[in-house]
Amino acid sequence: MKLINLLIADDHALIREGLRKILSIEPQIQVVGEVENGQKAVEFCKQKEVDIVLMDINMPLMNGIEACRAIKEEHSQIGIIALTIHDQDEYLFELIKHGISGYVLKDVHPDQLIQTILGVARGESFIPPALTARVLAEFSRLTSSEQYDKKHQALTEREIEVLKHVAKGQSNKAIAKSLFISEKTVKNHLTNIFQKIGVVDRTQAALYAIKEKFVDL
Repeated sequence: MKLINLLIADDHALIREGLRKILSIEPQIQVVGEVENGQKAVEFCKQKEVDIVLMDINMPLMNGIEACRAIKEEHSQIGIIALTIHDQDEYLFELIKHGISGYVLKDVHPDQLIQTILGVARGESFIPPALTARVLAEFSRLTSSEQYDKKHQALTEREIEVLKHVAKGQSNKAIAKSLFISEKTVKNHLTNIFQKIGVVDRTQAALYAIKEKFVDL
């Protein structure tokens, strides 16, 4: 399996060193760089091949939210995992809006952090269960039922099937195997789904599927 090129963005040198040591035990993960602010994270992603950014939120010059937005605008394929001490709603909502793939608190067990990184590399997304209910509540508040009902009608049966698998955290490869279709077909379905329901990534699509009761929590 291809190595996962990971960038650590955190303004504390001690935390960066600790993360590097933790991640060095996983042979699939290769830490390709460390930066101390969001601006350098954006610049690094322009110059080097990066698959995943492990991103702190509060950093000087450019914070993690702004860096996430800037990176996703130019490199939509890069997965971003927010690693933070904050579980405040506004941080999580802003990051989801800008396309993060995972949100992990800094007291996370090292094994869970590694599994989250491996999952995001497979195309999955992760939000801690304790925060999911709050995210869904805000997601529901920000969306119009009438608008979503109209979009819901536009989804084909196959698209709904694909969406259900996305909400369960399955990768494109796993979805293709389950539905006996190619990964390219899965990607085409996802492009159509995102456009129809008005979302930009898998995390938002999964929240939509849960909100519309395609799947249960």
